Amino acid sequence: MSKGFENKVAIVTGGSRGIGSRIVAMLCDRGARVYFTYHRHEEEAVGVEKEYPAHKILCPQGDMSSIERSVDTVVKQSGGIDILVNNAGITSDQYLMMMPDESWQKVLDTNLSGAFRWAKMVSRPMLSAQSGVIINIASVSGLVGIAGQSNYAASKGALLAFSRSLAAELGPRGVRVNAVVPGFIDTDMTARMQRDIKKQNIKRILLQRFGTADEVANAVLFLASEESSYIVGQALIVDGGLTSTVA
Repeated sequence: MSKGFENKVAIVTGGSRGIGSRIVAMLCDRGARVYFTYHRHEEEAVGVEKEYPAHKILCPQGDMSSIERSVDTVVKQSGGIDILVNNAGITSDQYLMMMPDESWQKVLDTNLSGAFRWAKMVSRPMLSAQSGVIINIASVSGLVGIAGQSNYAASKGALLAFSRSLAAELGPRGVRVNAVVPGFIDTDMTARMQRDIKKQNIKRILLQRFGTADEVANAVLFLASEESSYIVGQALIVDGGLTSTVA
C-alpha cells in the first residue's frame, strides 16, 4: 500500500521541536525524504534525526546566504524539492508600551521574512519542475486580537496575506501555496502559560481543549498531498472552533 509521499522531497523549517518535529515524523512515516532546519536547539535536532530518517540542517531564518546554500544542497542531493513547510517561528510577548524595537524586529524577521526567504529560494526549483507545494504555518493570532502579541500577530497576519499573494503568483505555474492556522496547541510554548490563563482560553474553544501537534501535522500532510490537488490560496484553520464564534 502506498504511503503517499514516496519519492517526495520535503523541507520543514523549525523541525526540531513541537509542531515541526511532528510534521517531520509524519512525513518520514509516509515515505518522504525529509530535511529539517534548526537554529538553537541542537540537542532536540539530533534526537529527531536519530529517531526518524530525516536530515537536520543548521540554518538561521535571518541568513539568506545560508538558506540559499541549504536549498542548493538539498537539490543536489535529492534532485529537487516537492514540499516546503514554513514552520519556524518565535514569540516575544510584551505589551506595546514595553516592547523593545528589537523584539518587534526579531519576531517579524523570523516568522515573516524567514518564510519569504525560504519560499523565494525553494520556488526556483519548483517553478523549473512546474510542481510543488508550499505550506505556511500561521496562527489564530493573525485572525483575532490577543493582548501582548502585537508583534507575533502582525507576523502571522502578514504571513496569511503573503500566502494568498504567493498562491496567485505560483499557482498558474503548478505550485500550490496554502496556509495552516493553528489555535492553542499543546507545545512547549503553551506549557509556559499560566494555569488561570489557560483555563480562560479553553473556555473560548468549542471543543473545550487545546489541540495536539499531531492534529496540526495531519492538516499539513493533507495540504501537501495529492488529495488536496485542487486547493490553493487557502487557510486551513485548526483551532477546535476558537475562531468560529468570533463575529
